[in-house]
Order: sequence, then C-alpha cells, then structure tokens
Amino acid sequence: MAGNRQLSMDLLLVVGFVLITNIFILVPVLSDSFLRTYLGIILVLFLPGYALTVALFPAKKDLDGIERTAISFGLSISIAPLLGLGLNYSSWGIREIPLLTEFSIFTLLICAVAHYRRGLLPETEVFGVSFKRCYLSMKARVFEKPESKTDKVIAFILALSILASMGSLVYIIGNSKEGEHFTEFYILGNNSTIGDYPTEFVPGEKGTVIVGVINHEYRPMDYTIDVRLENRLLLESKKQISLEHNMSWEKPVTFTPPLEGKNMKLEFLLFNESEKTTPYRNLHLWINVTEEA
Repeated sequence: MAGNRQLSMDLLLVVGFVLITNIFILVPVLSDSFLRTYLGIILVLFLPGYALTVALFPAKKDLDGIERTAISFGLSISIAPLLGLGLNYSSWGIREIPLLTEFSIFTLLICAVAHYRRGLLPETEVFGVSFKRCYLSMKARVFEKPESKTDKVIAFILALSILASMGSLVYIIGNSKEGEHFTEFYILGNNSTIGDYPTEFVPGEKGTVIVGVINHEYRPMDYTIDVRLENRLLLESKKQISLEHNMSWEKPVTFTPPLEGKNMKLEFLLFNESEKTTPYRNLHLWINVTEEA
C-alpha cells in the first residue's frame, strides 16, 4: 500500500530542494546569496518535470535513468509557461512570490501523486535512484556495445545535449547582466483584488485600498507615497518607505475625502529619492462624495 511505504530517496530530495529554495528566497538574510538563483532555476527547469516523470512512469521497466533525465527537463520546460500563463490571468500576476508558491505547490502535489503510484507497484518493480546504478547504466550505454549503432548514437547525442544545456545555463547565470531598472506600483481593492475599489462616499466617510511597491532598481530605494484629491494633499495618507532590491511593501492606506463632488480625481503618487516634485509612478481613481452615496 502507498500509505505504508516510506517516501523514496529521489522524491525526498525533490521535496528537500523545494523547501530549501523557499527558505533561500523568502528569508531576507539568505535572499542575497548566489545560491538563491541556482536553486530557483532547478525548481523551475527540472523538479516539476522530474516529479511528473515519476508519476507517469513509476516502474523501473518504463524508462532508464538517461531517458528520465531528458524527459524531466523537457516536461519542466513545457510546464513553466503553462503555470506562468495561469498566474498572468489571476489577481496575483506574474511576480516572484506567487511564482515560487505555484511551482512549489505543483511540484509537491505531483510528488504525492508519484508516491501514491509507486505504492501501487511491488517494491521490486519500483524505479529508485542509485548513483552507482546510474553510473553503470551510463557507462554501459556509452562505452559498451548496445543492441544497434542507432541506439548508441541516440544515447550519445542525448547525453551530449543534456551536458551542453547545463553548461549553457551555468554560463548564462555566471555572466548574467542586470535587467531593466524599474519599480512596481499598484493598488488593490476589497479582498486584495484588482477592481472593486471604493468610489462612492458620504462626507466624512473613510476609504481604504491596498497599496503595493516592489523595488526592481538593483539598489536600495527610498520612496514617498502621497494621496491627493483634486490635487489636494491628504496628509493622513502620506507614507515613507525604504526597500532593498527585490523587496516589496504592501499595506492598507486609509483616507478621508475632504471635498464633496462628483467624478473627482483621487491620485496615488509614488516619489523616489532623486525626484521629490515629479511623481515617479502615479495611479488614480474617480470617486463621488455626496450626501447620498
């Protein structure tokens, strides 16, 4: 029974890699480490595909080690855009933490499916990772005479392609350049979703929105957030924040419209440390403040 069998060593390693990657990305002390990038790439480009390969082919006879490795890379490359597309149409958007959460949950769920499917097989038929066996299998495939010359050529090209892909990936990481310098600035309405913003008020009524800032400037930044109604500053809503690179700030901002009127422009302005008079980013809502909201 699946429930009575311990998690296999390879699936334990996958789960361990997922947890370690989350720690290195989420813990501020570790998030600046170079390991953060490498672990993130493994999480995206190998682990989901490997877990799915184990779930689809739990028996030893299904595939050998080299084929499993190649299929794991291929499936991961196919899975990544699908998961990203799903986030793109969600309220979270394609951002670091939602991506990390999605890839982690997907990989762990598929690991559970793989463990269950392995549990349905006799233990002697279950595929397991043995470094010695993998080495001997690769040696036999490359250096010993296979069943045909075609099999030998295919095995050699497959192994060479995997090594070339991994080498290229390491080179790109090691020689990566800084991307575009920018800051994300957004507002969310009720239930932390895009839309459903407070727009109808009676005099003296308070409104609240969630304001978020994410620093992608590749250096620490100081920001100031102003809220203005018809160009009138609402001091109660003024915020000053400091963020390291790739860090985010998301908090509720409460304001009380001091004017009455219809179709008034409520602005949320983000200033950076180098420009105090011209907004670096700006957002706005159109609100009504009347006796009968």
